[in-house]
Amino acid sequence: MIWKRQLSLDEINRMGAESMVANLGIVFTQLEEEQLVAVMPVDNRTRQPFGLLHGGASAALAETMGSMAGYLFSGEGQSVVGTEISASHHRAVAHGVVRGVCQALHLGRTQQVWEIAIYNAQGKRCCTARLTTMLLG
Repeated sequence: MIWKRQLSLDEINRMGAESMVANLGIVFTQLEEEQLVAVMPVDNRTRQPFGLLHGGASAALAETMGSMAGYLFSGEGQSVVGTEISASHHRAVAHGVVRGVCQALHLGRTQQVWEIAIYNAQGKRCCTARLTTMLLG
């Protein structure tokens, strides 16, 4: 297991209450040994004016997941900050729910790189994001 902090899904989801995470409807659904999974609705909160999932909402989901993964990987007295994010959008999503799967690409002493794959309801990849985080403290 890569996680240094032992939190339940309920505790993780409570951390996002009263923030953009809750406003976008992001909910963490699985915490596995080496991956973190969350879902986000494709609705009026996350669609752009043309009716499709907003690329910024996908990036917000990826940043949320990678930052939480970085936090779970951090030790007592440490905090995590994102330093770079990139996202490639592969297919449009107009409705339903998207599911993000976050896995580590690199886990260093002070820097981590996380890949967040976002899938539509049919299980097809619609976005691939990469977030670099840095541990402080």
